[in-house]
Amino acid sequence: MGVLELPSYPDRPHIGVGAIVLEDNSILLVKRKYPPRPGFWSVPGGHVKLGERIEDAAVRELEEETGLRGRPLGVVNLDELVVYDETGRVKYHYILVDVLVDVLGGELRPGSDAEDARFFKLEEAYNMNNIVDSVRGLIGKILGGRIPLEEPFKPVLTSYTC
Repeated sequence: MGVLELPSYPDRPHIGVGAIVLEDNSILLVKRKYPPRPGFWSVPGGHVKLGERIEDAAVRELEEETGLRGRPLGVVNLDELVVYDETGRVKYHYILVDVLVDVLGGELRPGSDAEDARFFKLEEAYNMNNIVDSVRGLIGKILGGRIPLEEPFKPVLTSYTC
């Protein structure tokens, strides 16, 4: 996907999606190549494109960043990130939607915007120094049993044309 230009000082929130892949008490993370937070570990993810369903965006981002193909199981987490500048103006505003994804195939390898991609034990990932704050929070929720991994929310979406 290449370098992503972050929309600073937006007039509305932006939607980001994360692909959550869990295997044997481990989570799949990618090491970011580009801003925000290059060199930090995060879940595979990115922006939802105009007209794209959230679950489709998660599967697309998973494949782009890791080479793995997947099937969305449902939404398991929702977070909001608001960053203010020194004057109190909103510099960034993201709605972050995490989708649990079941891997169907492919070969694990870092994609064009990732330096590395691999699984980490949940406790190990939680304690890493170079992990994105929102992902540390997500892992804390998983370890604390506060995320419905057994019963993810499956949105029933209807498309309307006007």
